[in-house]
Parts: sequence; structure tokens; C-alpha cells
Amino acid sequence: MSAFDPSPQTSALVLFSGGQDSATCLAWALQRFARVETVGFDYGQRHRVEMAQRPLLRDAIAGALPHLAARLGRDHVVDLTGYGRIAESALTADRAIEMDARGLPTTFVPGRNLIFLTAAAALADRRGLEVLVGGMCETDYSGYPDCRRETLDAMAKALSLGLDKPVIIETPLMWLTKAETWDLAQRIGGEPLVEAIIEDSHTCYQGDRSHRHAWGYGCGECPACELRAAGYVGWRAP
Repeated sequence: MSAFDPSPQTSALVLFSGGQDSATCLAWALQRFARVETVGFDYGQRHRVEMAQRPLLRDAIAGALPHLAARLGRDHVVDLTGYGRIAESALTADRAIEMDARGLPTTFVPGRNLIFLTAAAALADRRGLEVLVGGMCETDYSGYPDCRRETLDAMAKALSLGLDKPVIIETPLMWLTKAETWDLAQRIGGEPLVEAIIEDSHTCYQGDRSHRHAWGYGCGECPACELRAAGYVGWRAP
């Protein structure tokens, strides 16, 4: 949490990609804030099926949490395709998923979370929303430096200075493993929420929704699928 934390907060904007992590974050936010809106970003991602899944997943989460559904407000989509062309990666172009010369995965989109948070902070300012909620996580670290808590704390400070108001960035999954993320979803909404995430969220980098696994849809081979599958198995294990 940012050092600029005012209390209490009553509203939040969730960075909602349509994946497992952002779905869990949306459920988490609905538990805590009286008014919750969501924002998604079209940056030309190859797995843009996640953009199509977003409204389906929002509806499924509201259905799984009927006692909280009234808190869910507007959804917003921001066109960042120009940025995506500049920050070319294996997520936005036909490139192999591998490690680059810096030791970073080619799925790393330079500055993605920084751009997302800047756009989200501007939207939250105009919508009167007090807290930004994102699914960034260090524990299941994928080699993305803009997912580190240190990066997000610096970003919160920069945005607070630039907007001349407190900007709070909540990351409820920051120190959770993928197994613990599944467990958090189950504790918030039971099996209905878990099933909504399995059926309607999308994480696969290849955009594959033709293969249905116990943990959801995906190719089963890309790093995102492997991480999600391993977390599910670890969570379901006795």
C-alpha cells in the first residue's frame, strides 16, 4: 500500500484484463469497497481473446457474488494499440517466447504496468475513484520488473505528485503464490467464483480457448498456462 494512504476509502478502479489474477482482484475489491469500476487495456495483444472474455467474466463474477453485485459499476476500455506497436514483444508480435539478452522473457512488454497505471490514475481521477487495484505479483515472478512492489511504490509516489492528490495502488496478490490465489478466490466466493474463473477467465499467451483443462482454457504449454496449471494442482492437492 502506498504511503499516501488516506482512510477510509470507499471506491476503487480495478485493472481488469480478464485473466485469473484480475478476476480474483475484482472479487477482492467488491468485498472491500462500496463502489467498484473496472478498466481494460487493448494494447494489440495477440491473446486479445481476453478482451472478448472481460464482459463475460465480469457478469460471471457478479453472478457468483450476488450479495456484492450491486457494488459493481461501469467498465471502461482504453485503446493503447499505438503503445503496443512501440513496445513490441512476444505478446504483441509473432515472436518466440524465450529469454532475451537481458535475461528477461520476450513476453515482457516494456513499461506496460507503468502505462496502465498512468491511464488508470487519470480515469480514476475523473471518475472520483480513490484506489487502484492491480493483480501484480512478486511471488510467482515471471521476470517482469514492473510487477515488483518497489516499482509500484515508486509509481504511486510519482502519480501522487503528478496529480497533486494521494494515489493508492493496492496489490492483494503481491505475496501470494498461484495456489494461494486460487485459495483466495475460494475463500471470497466459494466454488461458484472458482468455477467462474475457470470457465470465463483467460490467461493463455497463445489465446487458445479450444482446450479446456481442469484449471481453465489454454494451450497448456505457454508460461502463463504452466503457472496457472501448477498453482491449481498445488491448491487442489490434499
